[in-house]
Amino acid sequence: MSAFQQGMAPVRAMGDVDSDVEEEALVADYKEQVQYGEDDMAELDQQALAQAADDLQARLVQAAQPLDFQATLEAKFQSYDNYCSLFHYILNSEGPVELEPPSYYWAWDVIDEFIYQFNTFSTYRARIARQGNNEEEAQFLRDAPNTWGCYSVLNVLYSLIQKSQIIEQLGAMKRNEDPALVAGPYGTKNLYRMLGYFSIIGLLRVHCLLGDFSLALKTLDDIELNKKAMFARVMAAHFTTYYYVGFSYMMMRRYADALRMFSHILIYVSRTKNFQKNAQYDSIAKKNDQMLALIAICVAFHPTRLDDTIHTALREKFGDELLKLQRGGPESLPVYEELFKKACPKFISPVPPNFDVPESNIDPMDHHLSIFMEEVKTNMFSPIIRSYLRLYTTMDLKKLAGFLDVQPDELRAMLLVNKQRTKQVRWTEGGLLEGEWVNTSDLDYALQGDLIHISEAKMGRKLVDWYLRNLSRTYA
Repeated sequence: MSAFQQGMAPVRAMGDVDSDVEEEALVADYKEQVQYGEDDMAELDQQALAQAADDLQARLVQAAQPLDFQATLEAKFQSYDNYCSLFHYILNSEGPVELEPPSYYWAWDVIDEFIYQFNTFSTYRARIARQGNNEEEAQFLRDAPNTWGCYSVLNVLYSLIQKSQIIEQLGAMKRNEDPALVAGPYGTKNLYRMLGYFSIIGLLRVHCLLGDFSLALKTLDDIELNKKAMFARVMAAHFTTYYYVGFSYMMMRRYADALRMFSHILIYVSRTKNFQKNAQYDSIAKKNDQMLALIAICVAFHPTRLDDTIHTALREKFGDELLKLQRGGPESLPVYEELFKKACPKFISPVPPNFDVPESNIDPMDHHLSIFMEEVKTNMFSPIIRSYLRLYTTMDLKKLAGFLDVQPDELRAMLLVNKQRTKQVRWTEGGLLEGEWVNTSDLDYALQGDLIHISEAKMGRKLVDWYLRNLSRTYA
């Protein structure tokens, strides 16, 4: 079977298409990151953690260390207090903190761990509230509604961005101007510049977890998605950025853009896997299946060609599921639901749960799943409809309704929805919410009374009749 499927150009990296030399330079940078993770960080831990507890560098190193998954509730509260104290000192000192961070890998680890603990705590708190069977912990959580609160986390991220003047610096670099002229006293310090930069990626992640996908994409207006960006030098940041951008596009029904994002990062991961041996890569490797599941969903909505590497991995991991999605119909609904649950982020609610009325707490994941499944149900017959329409240049609406076992008026609505979905906004440059309206299908049709006029037919009449008879048995 050909490595390219279903009729369009291969999905590669971003529109700027950097050279192979730049790609190799990016891979070399990641080798440096691996070396940092295995050697430098261990040395830094030994030196910094040996200092007094109040030493700033020791606190910064500690902030980048993952909290044990089985940590007690008291430990999670203590971790929140430590972050608050640390960021308060960095943001509210009389002047810039005079500390040179070890590298931008470390700066990413601080922001990443901060958001991860916020996410896990919010998920845990919501589960305790929904279960309603642990009054002791419920009371503990009820008495501290602002601990790991959404407002507190967003306030830290926005404050780091504002204090560092990173938005102004990125804008100056886009205009080929000196960013130091707009950096201010804090933005000239690497500590603030790095934390501010990765706080932008953090905002993308938090807004996506909260379900505001358009605002999530809006936060990246000043960051260019290419291999020269700072986030591309840190594997975890690189992966996180494209995962959340791609997922936001998918939830906004911009499937072509979502596929571009997912494909870019999966191809890059496949190129660097030979020397990725640290724990961070183990975590990223586990998420590869999630990315492939999202690609399977997007390809079902937006049939397109895939890169050979991705196509092979997709067939190996989700071959059976992909076939069911491409067939469409009611049988595809549980597959969509299963893949979405497997691949979606751990959504959180922007407000604390109601511990007094457990049944009133809706799981945010179930909420977003229901929204997604409404879109699936609207389009579940689209693959079947497309397969029929490819056979004729003109077809009677009632005849097609008979094949699908639906009423003609219901089919008419399906055809209109399917045609509307072939028009999508595709991003090329500028903000990620911008783009041009393009036709994403090679099949076009128009309704005239009860006749469907299709742009082309690719089979002879006898083969068409045979195909329709067998297809009608399959989908009736």
